[in-house]
Amino acid sequence: MSGIEVRSLSAGYRGREVLSGISTTVDTGGWLGIIGPNGAGKSTLLKAIAGLVRHTGGVLVDGRPLEALRRRERARAIGYAPQIPQLPIGLTVTDYVLLGRTPHLGLLARESAADLDVVAWVLEKLDLTGLANRSLSTLSGGERQRAVLARALAQRAGVLLLDEPTTGLDIGHAQALLDLVDELRRELGTTVVSTLHDLTLAGQYAERLLLLDRGEVVAEGTPSEALTPELLATHYAARTSILHSPDGTPVIAPVR
Repeated sequence: MSGIEVRSLSAGYRGREVLSGISTTVDTGGWLGIIGPNGAGKSTLLKAIAGLVRHTGGVLVDGRPLEALRRRERARAIGYAPQIPQLPIGLTVTDYVLLGRTPHLGLLARESAADLDVVAWVLEKLDLTGLANRSLSTLSGGERQRAVLARALAQRAGVLLLDEPTTGLDIGHAQALLDLVDELRRELGTTVVSTLHDLTLAGQYAERLLLLDRGEVVAEGTPSEALTPELLATHYAARTSILHSPDGTPVIAPVR
């Protein structure tokens, strides 16, 4: 499996800089949560790490520059689930999730029994088994989101980039998804970088948090270090109180 290192990364669109001088490291098997107000550059940072937007600076995967990885190598190394995916027309849920196994197949090879087992396992974990033969076009928004995440998880890449993975999910499915990601991280050494609007979930699952505002890192550390009333007031203009769950992780409570 692989770790990620980001060195002085800057990126933007059509001449407008969105990120400026971002540097961070995620060790193999670690989980970095990227948080920040709307427009802070969270999604752009994930896309830059995935090599989907032009940027300056460096992104290293397991010590190798991203640009040095061939297309298939990159697909095996990095799995990316966008916040707003473009879904192909006419595929069933199973067919779509099987696309996640493509980087592991040889030229003109078909999926093996092992590939089908991985897909079946992911579908079960994300409560999609009953929808396996349904067309993607018939799914609700939350069901489509789970299908997109299932494809990324089936890829079994060393690095998993998740952009707002709990969008559209109820609390039970959101927890099931994040539990599964955490299981892959602990058992397989998968390195996770995710953006999350829900700060309580971010603090409960990510080992470290990186707080972005206006394209720059304004705080980075443990959830308790990055989620303070002072930082949330400054960068979210939010009134909050920090409670704690039984395991000691922070719970963000809005204050009227």
